Amino acid sequence: MFYYLLKYINEFYSVPGFGVFRYITFRVALATISALIFSFWLGPKIISKLKERQIGELEKTEAPKTHKQKAGTPTMGGIIILSATIIPSILWSDILNSYVILILFVAISLGIVGFIDDYLKVVKKKPKGLIERDKLIGQFIVGSVLGISVYFFPEIFDKNLPSIKSSTVVPFLKNTFLDFGYFYIPFVIFIITASSNAVNLTDGLDGLASGTVGIAATSLMVISYLTGNFITSKYLFLPFLNQSAELTIFCSALVGASIGFLWFNSHPAEIFMGDTGSLALGGSIGALCIMLKQEFLLPVIGGVFFIETLSVLIQRYYFKYTKKKYGEGKRIFKMAPLHHHFEMVGWSEPKIVTRFYIIAILLMIFSLASLKLR
Repeated sequence: MFYYLLKYINEFYSVPGFGVFRYITFRVALATISALIFSFWLGPKIISKLKERQIGELEKTEAPKTHKQKAGTPTMGGIIILSATIIPSILWSDILNSYVILILFVAISLGIVGFIDDYLKVVKKKPKGLIERDKLIGQFIVGSVLGISVYFFPEIFDKNLPSIKSSTVVPFLKNTFLDFGYFYIPFVIFIITASSNAVNLTDGLDGLASGTVGIAATSLMVISYLTGNFITSKYLFLPFLNQSAELTIFCSALVGASIGFLWFNSHPAEIFMGDTGSLALGGSIGALCIMLKQEFLLPVIGGVFFIETLSVLIQRYYFKYTKKKYGEGKRIFKMAPLHHHFEMVGWSEPKIVTRFYIIAILLMIFSLASLKLR
């Protein structure tokens, strides 16, 4: 919105200095600062309202005993991080850009799915919230819309997209793409479902999900800028998608919002993001990788989420296998997801979160370095 207003003022009134607003890098800074300030302003208001209405986290039976003291902490804080991402994105990006419209659709839609889940849990007191089938239906619809849009209407996104609409970049190999053909839409649905659930699984310690999402969004902010710039995309053998540069604004807003939310979500947390935030943020990370044609980098960019999900799958299927074979189920980890295993080992919560941040930063560096290793 501000983008068009300031563009209009510059074009018709030639106000000195207003031309700077057309530059992506300048709007990235504005979006990040706006998201951060908005988080600081909205956070205390949401926390106060949730406490007033006694909307707090239910006691989790599947978590370590130390988590019992967290029961009653305000949840549904995803409203803060989502609002602080979406509003600056609308203000500072080209809102008519198809990439921007689609990423906002993904974030808002999955935020609604997560909000319904949280509402059923903490307001209607249904421990399981939204049943798994309904949650999957919501993720399926969002993934389908994204996949169909890119596959059948690539020209509305970018003139260069039709030739690679169902393809993805193969990391470490220059000018190499893998074409999924008719399987592209199911592939997109799988990524949206997997990425949104992966962040949801990671959201188990104070500041863990919000911090790692911010780090992942930083990687995607750089990649979206490089992909949308003709010179850098050609130099790095990336597909040049000119219109995708506007996704940099969304990514920068997400970084600012994550940092702002971390102010309240760091240990000991004043508020949890809940499924309202985790499903939306995870789906957004997956959608960004899809639109930037970097799906194979997702396990690296979101490496912490990938490892957390993998630990749950290993634990579950190993337990089923040993129970079927020996009559008694055995576990590899003391508790899954992996962050709970380290809690059971004796690591303190801040230490686990900090070390996961370090891993996430290393993976961010590796993901960006992989762009050059072609």
